[in-house]
Amino acid sequence: MKPPLTKRGAFVSSKPSIGYIDVRVFAHATEDPEKVLTAVRNILPVELSESAVFQKTSLTGHHGNPIILFETKLTDKQALPIAIQKIGAGLTVLDKEKLDSDLKLHLEKRNLYLRFDKQFAYQSEVRLSQNDPIHFKIHFKNKTFEEIVEICRSAGLFP
Repeated sequence: MKPPLTKRGAFVSSKPSIGYIDVRVFAHATEDPEKVLTAVRNILPVELSESAVFQKTSLTGHHGNPIILFETKLTDKQALPIAIQKIGAGLTVLDKEKLDSDLKLHLEKRNLYLRFDKQFAYQSEVRLSQNDPIHFKIHFKNKTFEEIVEICRSAGLFP
C-alpha cells in the first residue's frame, strides 16, 4: 500500500520528518539571562520548553564584555512537528511571505535556518529578525527540498 498523497500529489512519509532542532542564543551583559531563556521558551511548545536543557558557555565580547551563549538540541520526535506548527501559527503574514520569497537563503542541506527577535519572543510573539536573534536550525531527515517546502507549508510557515 502506498502512503497517502498531499494536496500537491507528493507522498507523505510515515517516518518522522524532523530529526532535531538546534537552538542558540546569546545573552549580552545588558540582558538578563533568565529573560533571554524565557524568550526562547516562549517560542517553543510547552512539551519542549519544559524539557529543554540549555548548555551555558561564558564568552567575552570584543570590548571585554561578558556574553553567555545558551544552546540546546531538541530531539523529541513527537513534539518537534508541534514546534514548527507553533512557529507557523505565530508568524505574521508579512514574515511568512518574506520567508517564502527568501527560502533559498534559509534552507541548506536539509536544514532550515530561522532567526527570531528576542524582544518579541519575550512577549510571546514570533517575529523574524536578523539583529541579535534567537537562532533555530531545523534539521529534516532524508527529505528533498520539495518535501521540506511541503512540510513547512502544511505547518503554516508559508502563506
